[in-house]
Amino acid sequence: MQIKDSVVFITGANRGLGLAYARAALAAGAKKVYAAARDPKSITLEGVHAVALDVTRPQQVEAAARDCGDVTLLINNAGISRGSGLLSPTAMEVARDELETNFFGPWALSRAFAPVLAKNGGGAIVNVLSALSWISLPSVATYSTSKSATWSLSNGLRNELRGQGTLVTSVHVGYMDTDMASQVTGDKTSPDDVARQTFAAVEAELPEVLADATARMVKQGFVADPPAYAAVA
Repeated sequence: MQIKDSVVFITGANRGLGLAYARAALAAGAKKVYAAARDPKSITLEGVHAVALDVTRPQQVEAAARDCGDVTLLINNAGISRGSGLLSPTAMEVARDELETNFFGPWALSRAFAPVLAKNGGGAIVNVLSALSWISLPSVATYSTSKSATWSLSNGLRNELRGQGTLVTSVHVGYMDTDMASQVTGDKTSPDDVARQTFAAVEAELPEVLADATARMVKQGFVADPPAYAAVA
């Protein structure tokens, strides 16, 4: 599909990568861009249609799919990281919180918008994942668990939506220059560059984006001995 003349729905579009997707969609000539966030007043980009959406609330998800029936590209970008290891006292509480947003949110949005995309010719779904979908670091292990689950979700959705002509593209990236990685030192990828790569992949009908050197290195490490996901963190 082409981004030009498409109708794009972006979750978590008020800042960071979501905002970069909104800017890139407008620049590419999208017919309409829905920018969704918990607080629609936080959407300040001109030219988009602000939508109130908490991806963890089923009624709001269903309302978005009902009210935005012209969507051809769904971008599941909203995500949270609480910074927890698996054995910390609050790990399971934190993991449930992260899974609600990072896993069940994209799942619910994809289910709700699947009939919309089918009606509009198939379109595409983009799920924003992470290099941490494949490896786990002690300080963010619960986040890695949620993103790994969403990688599996993306692969399953790709199989089940292929028949209606819907592309499912997963985006893997290491650290980006966003609020979530504000405490990280070292190189960070530009959200605008990730958005550009994502839209190029959608137009080329690719199932996966490895948006930076970290994601590419981790993916290549699958065949190492020991594999990247089993190496000492």
